[in-house]
Amino acid sequence: MLRQRLAAVAIVLSALTAPAIAAEPIVGAYYPGGSFERYPVSNIPADTVTHLFYAFARIEDGRCVVANDAPAHFKALARLKQQHPELRTLISIGGWEAGGFSDAALTDESRKRLVSSCVAMFFDTHRGSFDGVDIDWEFPVYGGPKHLPARPEDRANMTLLAKEFRRQLDAKAKARGQAYLLTAALPAGRMQSAGPYDPARSFDLAALGETLDFINLMTYDMGTAFSTVSTFNAPLREVADDPLAPELRRTNNVEGAVDFYLEHGVPADKLVLGVPFYGRGFRVDSAANDGLYQRYREPYAAGDWRDIQSKLLKDGKWTQHWHPVAQTPYLFNADERVFVSYEDPRSIALRAQLAKERGLRGVFMWELTGDDDQRSLLKAMAAPFAPGATR
Repeated sequence: MLRQRLAAVAIVLSALTAPAIAAEPIVGAYYPGGSFERYPVSNIPADTVTHLFYAFARIEDGRCVVANDAPAHFKALARLKQQHPELRTLISIGGWEAGGFSDAALTDESRKRLVSSCVAMFFDTHRGSFDGVDIDWEFPVYGGPKHLPARPEDRANMTLLAKEFRRQLDAKAKARGQAYLLTAALPAGRMQSAGPYDPARSFDLAALGETLDFINLMTYDMGTAFSTVSTFNAPLREVADDPLAPELRRTNNVEGAVDFYLEHGVPADKLVLGVPFYGRGFRVDSAANDGLYQRYREPYAAGDWRDIQSKLLKDGKWTQHWHPVAQTPYLFNADERVFVSYEDPRSIALRAQLAKERGLRGVFMWELTGDDDQRSLLKAMAAPFAPGATR
């Protein structure tokens, strides 16, 4: 009897001291439903992508709605999942200029109505198409498009909304004997529509880190039309020459944004690092410094990597540069005084490697259809998290 008791104690102690099994790494991809005709669901590289986020569902009258052609896309997703059972698909609700969040999250009743409508649509009506929900509220409290309603209580209500999604998804999962994911896309850029921006004023980051399965950290859009000068879209590290105020500059880069979220209570293994498959451009006033950190007249539509590679990089009017601190390429057209920040396979690989070295859950991109036909950016992004990859 004593020997049996000692053996039982040994088993318990072994379980308590054994290292935790690491969660499978995430290679995530946002897929815009509007790209279906030129990039059908059947083209999605489900042998590389582990988590696919369909963008977007919207909120109207406090309930989830989708575009008229979305149900056909959802059926295609279900077929893709049957062919690739390990692929996890999530419906992303919201996006830039998506309204309805502040009102729908305002009360317990309104939150339950929104969530129940979303759960019914995506896990009953379109059962088999999705494994979870991704909340993309841009942004509670302030910083989002100026025409959308925003309230001081949005910060707390975002947490309550996430908890309501968690409650209803868990109930559905228990009834069906399966698990459903809950994630959110959260911002990193420190300049938004209202000027200087602090993500911690919009989101209770520690609380969301507890409630969500993981957070897609949007470590891009750090240089946009809201910036005061031409700058990088996703600099890897802080650049001392950047004229942004020091208190903003410290976290307006990939590494600094990760540090910010960690400092605000989000565990590293709940963070998935975002990389952009598109560029940002500016029509600058001066050719000084090859267009970098200059006042500008207006933004320039640089397009995605596919466009930049096939057009700008093959045009001799654009000079190519690499910044040793930001660890990113950029272009300058001196004749037209246009500066373009973008990412290529080299810079994407560096960001993915940083995610691996910092112990983050994985990487994701906005968005899948911006890659070239060889999937150069996706391959660079996924490489550090491939089976057997080393640091």
